[in-house]
Amino acid sequence: MNRVNIQHIPYHPPIQPTAKSSSSQVSKQSFIDHLKQATTQELKISKHASVRLNERNISISDSEWQEITEKVFEARDKGVNQPLVILDQAALVISAKNATVITALDRAEAKQQLFTNIDGTIVL
Repeated sequence: MNRVNIQHIPYHPPIQPTAKSSSSQVSKQSFIDHLKQATTQELKISKHASVRLNERNISISDSEWQEITEKVFEARDKGVNQPLVILDQAALVISAKNATVITALDRAEAKQQLFTNIDGTIVL
Protein backbone atom coordinates (compact mmCIF):
# COMPACT_ATOMS: atom_id res chain seq x y z
CA MET A 1 0.00 0.00 0.00
CA ASN A 2 1.10 3.51 -0.78
CA ARG A 3 1.42 5.88 2.09
CA VAL A 4 1.08 9.61 1.86
CA ASN A 5 3.12 11.63 4.31
CA ILE A 6 1.79 15.07 5.03
CA GLN A 7 4.07 17.47 6.82
CA HIS A 8 2.59 20.36 8.68
CA ILE A 9 4.45 23.60 8.15
CA PRO A 10 3.56 26.23 10.69
CA TYR A 11 2.34 29.52 9.29
CA HIS A 12 4.09 32.62 10.58
CA PRO A 13 2.42 35.85 9.54
CA PRO A 14 4.78 38.57 8.32
CA ILE A 15 6.01 40.93 10.98
CA GLN A 16 4.40 44.32 10.65
CA PRO A 17 6.70 47.29 11.10
CA THR A 18 6.11 49.05 14.38
CA ALA A 19 6.05 52.76 14.94
CA LYS A 20 9.49 54.30 14.76
CA SER A 21 11.03 54.68 18.14
CA SER A 22 13.15 57.51 19.42
CA SER A 23 16.24 55.30 19.14
CA SER A 24 16.20 55.81 15.38
CA GLN A 25 16.36 59.54 16.02
CA VAL A 26 19.33 59.02 18.30
CA SER A 27 21.14 56.90 15.72
CA LYS A 28 20.26 59.37 12.97
CA GLN A 29 21.66 62.23 15.03
CA SER A 30 24.75 60.18 15.82
CA PHE A 31 25.23 59.52 12.12
CA ILE A 32 24.94 63.22 11.32
CA ASP A 33 27.45 64.07 14.05
CA HIS A 34 29.76 61.36 12.78
CA LEU A 35 29.46 62.65 9.22
CA LYS A 36 30.29 66.21 10.31
CA GLN A 37 33.27 64.95 12.27
CA ALA A 38 34.50 62.88 9.33
CA THR A 39 34.24 65.78 6.92
CA THR A 40 36.05 68.16 9.27
CA GLN A 41 39.64 67.61 8.34
CA GLU A 42 41.68 68.09 11.46
CA LEU A 43 44.75 66.32 12.79
CA LYS A 44 44.81 64.89 16.30
CA ILE A 45 48.01 64.77 18.32
CA SER A 46 48.75 61.54 20.14
CA LYS A 47 49.83 61.67 23.77
CA HIS A 48 53.31 60.51 22.77
CA ALA A 49 53.63 63.24 20.12
CA SER A 50 52.34 65.86 22.54
CA VAL A 51 55.00 64.90 25.07
CA ARG A 52 57.67 64.99 22.35
CA LEU A 53 56.57 68.44 21.16
CA ASN A 54 56.67 69.79 24.73
CA GLU A 55 60.01 68.14 25.63
CA ARG A 56 61.68 69.55 22.53
CA ASN A 57 60.02 72.99 22.76
CA ILE A 58 58.63 72.63 19.25
CA SER A 59 55.88 75.13 18.52
CA ILE A 60 53.92 75.02 15.29
CA SER A 61 51.70 77.95 14.34
CA ASP A 62 48.04 77.56 13.43
CA SER A 63 48.77 78.42 9.80
CA GLU A 64 51.48 75.74 9.69
CA TRP A 65 49.07 73.19 11.23
CA GLN A 66 46.51 74.11 8.59
CA GLU A 67 49.07 73.59 5.81
CA ILE A 68 50.24 70.30 7.33
CA THR A 69 46.64 69.12 7.62
CA GLU A 70 45.85 69.99 4.00
CA LYS A 71 48.96 68.23 2.69
CA VAL A 72 48.41 65.12 4.83
CA PHE A 73 44.83 64.74 3.59
CA GLU A 74 45.98 65.36 0.02
CA ALA A 75 48.60 62.63 0.47
CA ARG A 76 45.97 60.31 1.97
CA ASP A 77 43.79 60.85 -1.10
CA LYS A 78 46.76 59.71 -3.20
CA GLY A 79 47.17 56.51 -1.17
CA VAL A 80 49.79 57.54 1.39
CA ASN A 81 49.06 56.04 4.81
CA GLN A 82 51.94 57.22 6.97
CA PRO A 83 53.88 60.25 5.71
CA LEU A 84 56.93 61.90 7.21
CA VAL A 85 56.32 65.67 7.31
CA ILE A 86 59.50 67.74 7.32
CA LEU A 87 59.23 71.33 8.55
CA ASP A 88 61.90 73.98 9.14
CA GLN A 89 62.06 73.23 12.88
CA ALA A 90 60.64 69.70 13.16
CA ALA A 91 59.87 66.36 11.56
CA LEU A 92 56.52 64.67 12.21
CA VAL A 93 55.41 61.12 11.53
CA ILE A 94 51.67 61.15 10.91
CA SER A 95 49.06 58.46 10.40
CA ALA A 96 47.05 59.85 7.49
CA LYS A 97 44.59 56.99 7.84
CA ASN A 98 43.77 57.94 11.46
CA ALA A 99 44.56 61.67 11.04
CA THR A 100 46.89 61.49 14.04
CA VAL A 101 50.39 62.84 14.66
CA ILE A 102 52.32 59.80 15.92
CA THR A 103 55.65 61.33 16.92
CA ALA A 104 57.70 64.51 16.59
CA LEU A 105 61.42 65.24 16.42
CA ASP A 106 63.34 68.48 16.09
CA ARG A 107 65.31 68.91 12.86
CA ALA A 108 68.72 68.36 14.47
CA GLU A 109 67.51 65.09 15.94
CA ALA A 110 65.85 64.09 12.66
CA LYS A 111 69.15 64.34 10.77
CA GLN A 112 70.51 61.38 12.74
CA GLN A 113 67.45 59.15 12.36
CA LEU A 114 66.43 56.36 10.04
CA PHE A 115 62.68 56.55 9.45
CA THR A 116 60.85 53.29 8.86
CA ASN A 117 57.21 52.41 8.17
CA ILE A 118 56.60 55.58 6.19
CA ASP A 119 55.27 55.52 2.66
CA GLY A 120 55.54 59.17 1.71
CA THR A 121 57.32 62.40 2.55
CA ILE A 122 55.93 65.91 2.69
CA VAL A 123 58.45 68.76 2.76
CA LEU A 124 57.11 72.15 3.89
